[in-house]
Amino acid sequence: MGVRIGEHLEYTALAVLAAVVIAVPLGLFIGHTGRGIFLVVSAVNALRALPTLGMLLLGVLLWGLGLVPPTVALLLLGVPPLLAGTYSGIANVDRTVVEAARAMGMTERQVLFGVEVPNALPLILSGLRTATLQVVATATVAAYASLGGLGRYLIDGIKVRQFHLALVGAIMVTALALLLDAVLALAVWLSAPGTGRLRPVPDLPDREGHAVYADSGVSAGAMPRSPG
Repeated sequence: MGVRIGEHLEYTALAVLAAVVIAVPLGLFIGHTGRGIFLVVSAVNALRALPTLGMLLLGVLLWGLGLVPPTVALLLLGVPPLLAGTYSGIANVDRTVVEAARAMGMTERQVLFGVEVPNALPLILSGLRTATLQVVATATVAAYASLGGLGRYLIDGIKVRQFHLALVGAIMVTALALLLDAVLALAVWLSAPGTGRLRPVPDLPDREGHAVYADSGVSAGAMPRSPG
């Protein structure tokens, strides 16, 4: 069981990492420059319409049995949410903040990685979360390419009519998907501004020299007078 889980995680990691390498830089470029927005919409819609099993069988015909066909099929499944999440995150950063960074003399690279990416991180991680969940739940198709993973329990169990074996495989895939989803949900929560952190740094001092906290409206050093 442990070997099958490890194989399943290996296929998932390969596909997700490949999707990250392709989708994240493309999403950063399009979101930052505003060019190729039509490409994002078209690519996301087209890739979501592709049947994963059909792409796997096409890959087997092209490259034979092995690791390449399922990786490519799962990669195509993981690209759309990553591309959409990265583009949306960068494009929705407050333009006032971006223009202020440019006015301070920051280069476009500094604006992208110092301002836009930190603000867009929750949406980027949300795209990664969705992609990982979809890939880990679909990685069972790797068994059709004579590979291992938890899909072996499903296919072998149905083939020999040992449905309890297929049930074990289905439960394990579900549990693994829920576990990874919980971990990435925590990462998304921690990346959101103001969550999982200590009290934020105070804003600029007010006219009396007291530091005003934006979230509380209380001025540090200004104690209320007692009545009388």
